[in-house]
Order: sequence, then C-alpha cells, then structure tokens
Amino acid sequence: MRIEKLTVKIIPTQTLVSASRMATVFCLLFAACPTLAGDDDAFTVREIAPGVYVHSGVQEESSPQNLGDIANIGFIVGAKCVAVIDTGGSIVVGERLRQAIKNITRVPVCYVINTHVHPDHIFGNAAFKEDHPVFVGHDKLPAAMAARGGNYLNALKRDVGAATQGSEIFLPTLTVKDVLELDLGGRRLTLKAWRTAHTDNDLTVFDEKTQTLWLADLLFTGHIPVVDGSLKGWLGVLKEIPGIKARHLIPGHGQPDPPWPQALQGESDYLNILLREVREAIKRRQTLQQAVDTVGLSQRDHWLLFDSFHRRNVTAAYAELEWEDDD
Repeated sequence: MRIEKLTVKIIPTQTLVSASRMATVFCLLFAACPTLAGDDDAFTVREIAPGVYVHSGVQEESSPQNLGDIANIGFIVGAKCVAVIDTGGSIVVGERLRQAIKNITRVPVCYVINTHVHPDHIFGNAAFKEDHPVFVGHDKLPAAMAARGGNYLNALKRDVGAATQGSEIFLPTLTVKDVLELDLGGRRLTLKAWRTAHTDNDLTVFDEKTQTLWLADLLFTGHIPVVDGSLKGWLGVLKEIPGIKARHLIPGHGQPDPPWPQALQGESDYLNILLREVREAIKRRQTLQQAVDTVGLSQRDHWLLFDSFHRRNVTAAYAELEWEDDD
C-alpha cells in the first residue's frame, strides 16, 4: 500500500529538511514498520551549496528496513525548474524526495537525471511520473536498463518487499553521448558521459553556478567501490576527474562534500591494489577461486560492506585482466 500524504518540516537552508514517515498506514494495517535510517525523521536533505540539496543514503545493502534508501540522491533548483539527480532505490524513497522538493520550492521538476543503471539510483523515478519530466541518462543507459530491468525488479521485490510496489523502469527520453548542457533558469548544468568505468553508462553532473560536481558512483567513500564496468577504465577516469575545478563534491555513497580532490585517494588505492594483485595472481597461474580467496584482503578493515562486494570485484577484475596483452 502506498501512502500519498507526507508531513514535511521546513528548516532554514544549510541545515536539514525532514520528511516524516510515508508508511504509517501500512504499518498500522500490517504491523510491519520499515524505517529509513532508524527514526521518524530519517529522510533529510541538506543544502550543501545554494540551491543544491542532497539526501544521504545509509551505507547498507537494500532491505525492508531501509526500503532501498542506500545511495546519495538529490536535486538542484533553478529559477525556471528543478533537476533531480537520482531518485533512490524504490518508489517510496522517490516519493519522499519529491515531497521534500515541494516543500522547498514551487518551481516544477523538469529533469530527472539518472547517473547510471544501478537500482539504488533509479527505482524512485516512478514517483516523478506526474511531473512529466525529461528523463536524462548516458547514451548507453537505455540498453543497460532494458537488459537488466527485469532482474532488478525481481531483486527489488525479493530484497525490499511489498512497500516497493509501483517502482518501475523509466528509459531516458534524452541521452548524453559526450557532453550536454541543461538550463534550469539562471543556472546551467553540464552533463558528461564517461567511457566504461564503474559501469558502461556513468554520467556526471556539474553545476557551474556553485561549482558542485555530482560524481555519483564514480566515487565511493566509506562503502567499498563496486566494479561493474572496467577496472582499468575506472582508474583511467579517476586520473581525468581531478581536472574538474570543483568546490563541492557529491559521491554516490558516503558523506557529501568531502575534500576535493583528496577524496579520490582511498578509492584509487583500493582499485590499484585490486589491479596489481589480480595481475600477480594471473601470472602465478592461480585459478579464479584462488584469486578470490587471496586478493586484496589487506583492505578489509578500510571499507564498509567489504564482505558483500569485494569477492565480486575480484571476479570482475580477473575476467577483465585474464586475457589482456602483456605490458
């Protein structure tokens, strides 16, 4: 059951805007009360720069308790309209984000930008259907959504549960092959499509007015990076990104507005260790299983969710590097 009405408390900018729980009726009827981050005022957005608002997802895997609220999502307000940047891991999260927008500004939502295909960033899209926005994504995002969407929906139902009913896949109606500029009225966003890195459909957003760089999952802090594209490609992108002159930074997972470009160092170190140790394992003719059991274990204490994702990263790196040409 979906709850349409929300009560949202407005707090002055540069602090927090809090949206109350959406699932009250569901809880009363079914005696099952999932929460977001553990309390009644869990859904918050922070204005990290004028007109730039971020909601920080919890550093967990999706579950009935967090309802898929595990990624950093948010929006940018212009004089003419609002651009939403990622919408969360379920329609419930998207609805909470939409209500927070409505309580901050009356200008309409004109764009919903998905930074890549992963479900924790796209399944809130359905909450914005009534706004009739332009859905924007990387040129390769439609193919990725088409290939993975069914499996993602099945996993969402399995992992998060009935509260996600109504979550849908929305293909982008505007795609970015290289660079695209969007005018929100008094502020311009520059969207860049990157070569294969975290995924093959990574998109970044740069707000020129505040020099805010929305890196999404090209940057993880706290949460272990997840390799779903190309390890070598990602490391190459990480060498280029520091050339962007940013004052504010939003990673896909982890605390918003970390120091720039120093925030890239931990992720770069992990990925380089993965690259070096997998190459060494292949040269020693270790099997994939042997590599999975031995590579990168020194990093366990440095990352959240290490045991959930590191073995997958080793597997992905091994598959990519097994047949590379010798340097």
